[in-house]
Amino acid sequence: MNKFVYADNAATTNVGDSVYYAMLPYLKDFYGNPSSIYSIGREARKSIELARQKVATGLNAEPAEIYFTGCGTESDNWALKSVAHDLKAKGKNHIITTNFEHHAILHTCEKLAKEGFEVTYLPVDNDGYITSEQVLNAITDKTAIVSIMYANNEIGTIQPISEIGAICKDKKVIFHTDAVQAIGSVAIDVKAQNIDMLSISGHKIHAPKGIGALYVRKGVRLTNFIDGGAQERNKRGGTENLASIVALGVAMEEATNGIEERVQKVAKMRDRLIDSILKTIPKSRLNGGISPRLAGNLNISFEAVEGEALLLRLDMMGVCASSGSACTSGALDPSHVLMAIGLPHEIAHGSLRLSLNEYNTDEDVDYILEVLPGVIDILRAMSPIWEG
Repeated sequence: MNKFVYADNAATTNVGDSVYYAMLPYLKDFYGNPSSIYSIGREARKSIELARQKVATGLNAEPAEIYFTGCGTESDNWALKSVAHDLKAKGKNHIITTNFEHHAILHTCEKLAKEGFEVTYLPVDNDGYITSEQVLNAITDKTAIVSIMYANNEIGTIQPISEIGAICKDKKVIFHTDAVQAIGSVAIDVKAQNIDMLSISGHKIHAPKGIGALYVRKGVRLTNFIDGGAQERNKRGGTENLASIVALGVAMEEATNGIEERVQKVAKMRDRLIDSILKTIPKSRLNGGISPRLAGNLNISFEAVEGEALLLRLDMMGVCASSGSACTSGALDPSHVLMAIGLPHEIAHGSLRLSLNEYNTDEDVDYILEVLPGVIDILRAMSPIWEG
């Protein structure tokens, strides 16, 4: 039987043991509606507010600045649409973002563009970075919001968030960052970094799927996202996802403690993978700059290799990973992120993303390095364009 290695933590993570056991009582025993006045309802309300405090502490925010959502995508949608619609009446109909954001941002911007908003997509360089100067030069007197992802989900590059935040504060423009991939990998201080809005997704940090959060700095007007109830300070109606909110609080607390030690461990495994793959597999290349980069992310392209076939072969060997090709959507187009950094279409199709975290081991790295060269050899032997 093949060894099993999970190396797709950028897609989702396992639910941590402490998170799992923390949420169990709220599924079975403390199931009261947080809006109810009897004891188990009051207990539920206290647990939600404790979780809110934990999320806030992890960002150096205030509890009243945290709103629970269903996922990071919802948080992104809420942030952009709220600011855009609120400030349009004041003549601010301009949005700034990048050309390699998560689709939660890109598709929201596309929708807003159809409503008459002007969107500027800043290009990233060949290493996957933008500069604060690009943001400064793009801001106009009509700019409502700047939304720049903290760290890219495919190639792991980390943007100059503090510098961008300082510029937006000086220009009195709201600054939002999608920090879904960054939480737990970098220390975030929304006050020091002048971040006005920030998106979080629980399932990236060992909480269950279906829970997220949006940080909104006090003073930034937030429009209602779901009408029909008084939950989340009248902004998002619907009975709260109690157990998952508790889980997110615990996960956030753990993710934002001990970052430095965790990053050192994970980065060491990542670097060994990068060095060995590039040395042993010809015509392979690392996508995205190495620094600053998420500790657990490596994205490598292999010439004359097709991404979906690579994933399926690795899966047969017990390795879970992802590709730059949009295989799960049924699309034939390669990743927009890899195209944004200038990769040719045929090379972008043959990319492999491995994303590690603290649950991975040196033995996992050994196994990947054992099986990957053979898989590449098999696929290249079948390729009509391989000339090696």
